[in-house]
Amino acid sequence: MERPADSDAAGTVGRAFAAVIVVVEYAVAISLLLVAAIVLVRTLVTFFDHWSNFSQTVVATIDGILVVVILVDLSQSVYGHLRSAVIPVRPLLVIGILAGVRDILSASARLTLASNLPNFHFNETLISLSVGVGVVITLIGGLFVLARSDVSRGGEDRESS
Repeated sequence: MERPADSDAAGTVGRAFAAVIVVVEYAVAISLLLVAAIVLVRTLVTFFDHWSNFSQTVVATIDGILVVVILVDLSQSVYGHLRSAVIPVRPLLVIGILAGVRDILSASARLTLASNLPNFHFNETLISLSVGVGVVITLIGGLFVLARSDVSRGGEDRESS
């Protein structure tokens, strides 16, 4: 049988542990926002500094902006988890789709902008492009399944996104 002092100590340790987890999660969310801000500033500075190679600069800028969107969405998901104590699935699927689209755009840009890509790099880029498309299609399928399960449950326990 557990003594009252033991259960009080366990409760105190449990609350302290939960508080540390919350502090770490807030630190992660803030860190993601800080990194997103730094990436955005560096992307814009690079864009305005390298006008001579405009086509590659535009691709790099789009890539940087998509990274910022992904980081902001991740921090929003972490913050949403803190508010509701539930891991939001739909936003994480959307983040995965954005990351896949970013990879697809990067691979497409490499294929388009590289005039004479060696065979090895060409094949590697095609594989990267194919994997990106496969990931995006799979995650869109996951969104579809999630939406169908929401409809079949009548919308109860629906996540806010």
